[in-house]
Amino acid sequence: MKVVGIVGGIATIGSLVAMSQSGEPEHAFIAPAIDSLANPTGVGAGEPNLAVGPRGEIYLSWFEPADSGQALQVATYAGGRWTAPSVIRSGRDFFINWADFPAVAVLANGRLATHWLQRNGNTTYAYGVRIAQSGDGGRTWSAPVTPHRDTLPVEHGFVAMWPEGKGLGAVWLDGRHSGGEHGMHGGKGATVLMESSIGQDGKLGPERTLDSRTCDCCQNAVAVAAAGPIVAYRNRSDDEIRDIYVTRRVNGKWMAGAPVHADSWKINACPVNGPAIDANGRNVAVAWFTGARDTNKVNVAFSSDGGATFGAPIRVDGGDPGGRVDLVLLADGNAIVSWLERTGGDVAAVRARRVSRNGQPGEAKTIATSSAARASGVPKMVRSGSDIYFAWTVATTPSRVRFARASINEFR
Repeated sequence: MKVVGIVGGIATIGSLVAMSQSGEPEHAFIAPAIDSLANPTGVGAGEPNLAVGPRGEIYLSWFEPADSGQALQVATYAGGRWTAPSVIRSGRDFFINWADFPAVAVLANGRLATHWLQRNGNTTYAYGVRIAQSGDGGRTWSAPVTPHRDTLPVEHGFVAMWPEGKGLGAVWLDGRHSGGEHGMHGGKGATVLMESSIGQDGKLGPERTLDSRTCDCCQNAVAVAAAGPIVAYRNRSDDEIRDIYVTRRVNGKWMAGAPVHADSWKINACPVNGPAIDANGRNVAVAWFTGARDTNKVNVAFSSDGGATFGAPIRVDGGDPGGRVDLVLLADGNAIVSWLERTGGDVAAVRARRVSRNGQPGEAKTIATSSAARASGVPKMVRSGSDIYFAWTVATTPSRVRFARASINEFR
């Protein structure tokens, strides 16, 4: 189970030509039967995220300007209709970032949780995590709690959440050892991956360190496999190898992080490009971006033993990817992977393709035209029934959020 926890509109032409892995023209990317759907976001909206409820309803969260500040909002799409947006919180003290943005997670009995970043000091990168819960479909929200016990004015973020009993579990990147330096590249200590639980009543469980040295600003992702939660993240070795790792909780114990694949990407900076993960029982899939050996790639790898081991990576991009991946695992054990592909200059496209676990990638589809700029954010994707839903930011001034649907059968 996946926990979820661009300039231009929907592409309807097949004139974009991809490049194969060898650099030769591959074939025209034909847009699938994409339905561009109206959504309740307003002018200036951005940072969308998606989650799926127990009856297949879609939760869309986003930021939107309000009263000289910002409002974090959520709305539900079901039966072809949207609920009226609900304001989770509004204010002027959000820390808003194109790569580190709120999400909604679906908990037991249809309860919801959401997180955001809130400033806690006067420096630019002084902020902490806040998590609130809702028992009425997002109409009202509890008082927020802070999962990290320190209150230092340093970076805390890149949260991933999953259902845990009647409450939730959460992981985040934590800069408490950084000495307050942005990115923690030259700080007093490394960024760490932390974990804790929050009860339905807001009570905090113990705080644990899952990895004592991670990349500083790549998104974390989590899925719930048969044995329990499995977290995908970008590790950071002492000699600056920054590959994608997973850590699993088995019989109540978190396993040491292990690489999905030894890309051996050495980079003395954070690529701001995290992984995506989904699980169904013991089947797990992870998608990620790497620039190892000076070649940018988007890969996916599959596991049939709950994430203990992964098969060889399968390359899915068209030759010049920007990363910003997402992934959904299908009932047949195959996956659909989305990513941002550069198509010339600052122009890019949101693309997706089906990938079989035996190593065969299907035809790549152009979902939307895009921009390679940071303002285009991270396109998101979820599955509900026989459809795939997409949300992304249109990086105009002011920005807009778009929402679309495609049948799984369009991806072959």
